[in-house]
Amino acid sequence: MGDERIAHLTIVQIQTIEKQDSEIRLDRWFRDRYPHLGQGAIEKLLRTGQIRVDGRRVKANFRLEAGQKVRVPPIASPARYEQAKEIKLNRKAADELGHTLASSVLHLDEEIIVIDKPAGLAVQGGTSINQHIDGVLDTLTFGNPQKPKLVHRLDKDTSGVLVLARDRKAAQWLTKHFREQAIEKTYWALVVGELRPVKGKIDSPLKKTIRENNEKMRINTKDGQTAITHYAIVEQLGRKASWVAMRPKTGRTHQLRVHMASLGTPIHGDGKYGGRTAFLDLQGISKKIHLHARDIRIRCPNGKELFITADLPNHMKSSWSQLGLDTKNYKDPFGEWL
Repeated sequence: MGDERIAHLTIVQIQTIEKQDSEIRLDRWFRDRYPHLGQGAIEKLLRTGQIRVDGRRVKANFRLEAGQKVRVPPIASPARYEQAKEIKLNRKAADELGHTLASSVLHLDEEIIVIDKPAGLAVQGGTSINQHIDGVLDTLTFGNPQKPKLVHRLDKDTSGVLVLARDRKAAQWLTKHFREQAIEKTYWALVVGELRPVKGKIDSPLKKTIRENNEKMRINTKDGQTAITHYAIVEQLGRKASWVAMRPKTGRTHQLRVHMASLGTPIHGDGKYGGRTAFLDLQGISKKIHLHARDIRIRCPNGKELFITADLPNHMKSSWSQLGLDTKNYKDPFGEWL
């Protein structure tokens, strides 16, 4: 169709997936070409069958293969979508956020950028979210002709290591490694209550549900998606709380939060899943969620291994200090590569 990134279509187009786009998610493929088309709009086009692959209905997470034919329906011009947005990320705010993220880089090489994501900053946009990392990726090129790509996510309120791919090739192998659980991530959390046993594995499938306009992930052994978390207490604070390390084997939305709450020990500050019991009754302890992506281990295709860590955010540092916890005493409770 000429320029494959034309953002205004008046007729149905059939596009052939090229080799360099193999393994990419269908929704990501669309967002790359039609950046004004939001995730909700893509989902709607999929539900109504207007987007198809080789004539079949598929879901947003469908991974494309070279040679497949994608039906692209008529798509309105960006102006129509922009007019419908209530919140816009202006250039000045984007530049300021980009500068903040650039100063938080933990690792940078030809293929990968790893940043220390601040707590409270969303990775992607959504309802009432006017600032997010996905919207300022063009400020993190560091001399590359193309902007980096997201290959995994962290919850808005979770801080710590977030990996970006600097080109399509890196995005493909990183996405594959995340999907095949070949990348090892460790999270730290402060949980409320007495966690037992002190070390274990949670294997509880999760499914998103909506009740009374409240969208949450819930354990669903019948229809849920596989969700596995290994955990271990790093330091026990009597029966009140524990410093816990968690190593998820899957990456479901809110997985660690739901799994910890399911044991009766919600993550401190997580009222969504723990209610009132998710808050320590201690003066001076921040009420923010105490969940931090502390480190990540990546084995690169060239055989090189990366191990990258991120310091605790300020609100957790303050809590650790008040509770007498010392990060210098931390020893990996899992051993290598569960």
